[in-house]
Formats: sequence, C-alpha cells, structure tokens
Amino acid sequence: MSYKIMVIIEQDEAGYYAYAPELPGCQSQGDSLDEIMANIQEAIELYLETLTLVEKQQLLNKTVFTRTLEVALA
Repeated sequence: MSYKIMVIIEQDEAGYYAYAPELPGCQSQGDSLDEIMANIQEAIELYLETLTLVEKQQLLNKTVFTRTLEVALA
C-alpha cells in the first residue's frame, strides 16, 4: 500500500532539513536536495512500519494546508 505524505523542506547554512507534518517527530537532514529526499523517504518508511493500520489511518486522514504569506515590516 502506498501513501501520499506532505514533506516540508527547509534550507539553511548547514544544508537541508525535512519533516512530515502528519507524522510527529518524523524528520531528517541532508547536504543536498537529492540526499534529503532519500533520507526523509527512508525516515517516513521506517516511521510507518512502526504503526498499526488504525494508527496509520488516524494520522494520514488529515488535510494539511500550506500557504505563503507576505508580511510588510515598517
């Protein structure tokens, strides 16, 4: 069975950081986009393996929205 999981990726001076908002605590880091995508996919797969079917349904039955806001500072 496959699941669609939203992943947030942030970049800073140390590289990339990624996390899955639907899966509390599921996160990873990497030096490149390719590396972070492979790392977070592995982290998600390992995370999901620890859950029961009921837990998976509860966690993955959420709708998560992301929006970008422009904020003006004086």
